[in-house]
Amino acid sequence: MRSMRRAMLVALAAALFGSAAMAGVTAAAGSHVDRQPYAWHNAVTGGGGGYVPGIVFNTTQPGLAFARTDIGGAYRWDPRTNSWVQLLAWVGPDDWNLSGVESIATDPVDPNRLVLAVGTYTNSFTSQNGAILRSTDQGRTFKRTDLPFKNGGNMPGRSMGERLAIDPNDDRVIYFGTRSGNGLWRSTDFGATWSQVTSFTAVGDYVELPGNIYAGDPDGVVWEAFDPSTGRRRHASQTVYAGIATKNGPSIFRSTDGGATWAAVPGQPVGLLPHHGVWSNGSLYISYSNGAGPFDGTSGDVWKLDGATGVWTRISPVPSTDTANDFFGYGGLTVDAQHPGTIMVAALNSWWPDTIFFRTTDGGATWTRIWDWGAFPDRTLRYSMDASSAPWLDFGVKVATPPVPAVKLGWMVSALAIDPFSSDHLFYGTGATIFGTSDLTNWDRGTPVHIAVSAKGVEETAVQDVISPPAGAHLVSALADIGGFRHDDLTTTPPEMFTNPTFGTTTSLDFAGARPDVIVRAGNGGTSGAAFSADGGSTWTPAASQPDGVNGGGMIAVSADGARTVWSPSGAAVSVSADGGATWTASAGIPAGAQVRSDKADASRFYGLANGTFFVSTDGGATFAASPATGLPTSAKFSAVPGHAGDVWIAGDPGGMFHSTDGGMTFAKLANVTMADDVGFGKAAPRHSYPAIFTSAVVGGVHALFRSDDAGAGWVRISDDRHQFASTNQAITGDPRIFGRVYVATNGFGIVYGDVRGDRD
Repeated sequence: MRSMRRAMLVALAAALFGSAAMAGVTAAAGSHVDRQPYAWHNAVTGGGGGYVPGIVFNTTQPGLAFARTDIGGAYRWDPRTNSWVQLLAWVGPDDWNLSGVESIATDPVDPNRLVLAVGTYTNSFTSQNGAILRSTDQGRTFKRTDLPFKNGGNMPGRSMGERLAIDPNDDRVIYFGTRSGNGLWRSTDFGATWSQVTSFTAVGDYVELPGNIYAGDPDGVVWEAFDPSTGRRRHASQTVYAGIATKNGPSIFRSTDGGATWAAVPGQPVGLLPHHGVWSNGSLYISYSNGAGPFDGTSGDVWKLDGATGVWTRISPVPSTDTANDFFGYGGLTVDAQHPGTIMVAALNSWWPDTIFFRTTDGGATWTRIWDWGAFPDRTLRYSMDASSAPWLDFGVKVATPPVPAVKLGWMVSALAIDPFSSDHLFYGTGATIFGTSDLTNWDRGTPVHIAVSAKGVEETAVQDVISPPAGAHLVSALADIGGFRHDDLTTTPPEMFTNPTFGTTTSLDFAGARPDVIVRAGNGGTSGAAFSADGGSTWTPAASQPDGVNGGGMIAVSADGARTVWSPSGAAVSVSADGGATWTASAGIPAGAQVRSDKADASRFYGLANGTFFVSTDGGATFAASPATGLPTSAKFSAVPGHAGDVWIAGDPGGMFHSTDGGMTFAKLANVTMADDVGFGKAAPRHSYPAIFTSAVVGGVHALFRSDDAGAGWVRISDDRHQFASTNQAITGDPRIFGRVYVATNGFGIVYGDVRGDRD
């Protein structure tokens, strides 16, 4: 009887939607389609695209390493494929704040155990507290413990650490240094439960910018380190060190009774912030900077504490007293476990001409640099660079201007780690990618160290917009920090980011509905402006002018015939150009800052949306008039349907989904969508003429990614519990040439695309 009922439902669904579209779909009563399995992938950029503040190796299992990002989850290194595996793709949109990783710890006793402190912001950007995630299978699955305070994976000082530390003698014991005056916390059950170490009262008072909404919070307790010789198996280490962010007195504290009591370590330096603390072979090594990072820091030192004698020795490659040469502070610090006298430190921020790595093989008595000055502007290099897997890391600079290289060693270097099982293997993280080498000891032999991009699998971009024109490349993207790409092959790294001009961040893209080779973009970073392409985003021409007052890229739209462009930049009036950006004229009747879109079939129509009011232009963007439609959401995004004149959808958070077929004069609210983050369109289902609709929304009480094949009457959930990608509220679009394919703009998980499972697994 059950099989007959299911057969009837499938037959009904096939009649409504087409049998090909229904492959693998579970159907509910009526026309509502519940769920369809999808295969999910990243459009490959090859270089990460974001900041990697921490990398840690496991000291028990060879080849096991983990990396944390500030907004885009955590990764495990897979030495079999020489690639990184994302561990937090399961984080859902309602828990988006947990995608920023404050700290990471891999268990030195049981390498299957992994602990993450997650939570992106400590300020008003979120109301959600942080959490501890703990795994017993190297991050394949996690259990979660919510904390009574916030974490700050994307806050100032995220370059310091690690804030989590697991006792190498008794891995039940874990310490966690917190922000915001919450002090030092400890777990004695592998991270399941936590309590504050009340005897530790030095919470850290350093605040980067008091009163600032982002940088006005204390950075707190920033790392811990154990002396393993003071414990034994299943008996906790008795000597524990902790560093706090303060310049007003001692910053290094020690317990000699397993954390029961704490005191400042005598004789320590003061006035600088302790970025990293590493215990090795009886000594504690600390890198200091005068800024918490990751962007600041102009002076610093490296110090060594002899654990037996209590003697402090400054071993800085460039000491803070050398004011002529000390301009960067120190960040990343690592000690070679095979050769404890070999230490490396990184300049936290030597912006020009490049960052600097320092290496000693005699415990800090003497140091060499990875590059030295020759006769200016020449430099003598101890390395070679291979960025062939991510050639865009030259940021459009194809010919270097000495002394600045085309591809820099990096910046914001706080993640620096020598493999404990191989003195030749090193990873380090930058503001844009992960680099690595497998012949590090060449440095000591006077031959070049071969450095290469080592970020395969890491996709950390904050995606601002995605479009999929009906001809040319299937995907064109707008990205924060690295501009954006035309993807001719989703599985291959594009040869370069957008250039001429090169925006640090591309904020918006659009293509002409009837001439998809015409694409426009807007962006900012270094300069703000607009750019035009007549070949589908392969080459670009910058706008010759811009409206007065522009201070950010904002949003841009191009008419269906490609002849007119409406631009709503930050800081300036909405304006229209009919000559490819040579001149701009303010559009009448629409407020500055409004979202703008073009009708994809009617070249005379543009649309706008601001604070719940919809605006319509029927004269190519010269003038706009407010629509009589009421009840629209004040926080919303909207899109026009390709090939359908006057067809517009609004996604509201809150509010849900609204649809107009008369050019925005009236809107009908969908009863089956509670809220919607964004909306986009793709190829129609078999035997259907109306495009598939994609959205990140709440349907049936579930916040997920959905597709509708029947103009919103029913919805298919296409994301699953393992593939949610945290923030998916920026932009979404389907592919007009491949039914079911969707491109999702995430905030930190890169450009995600999905196909109906079985079609392109």
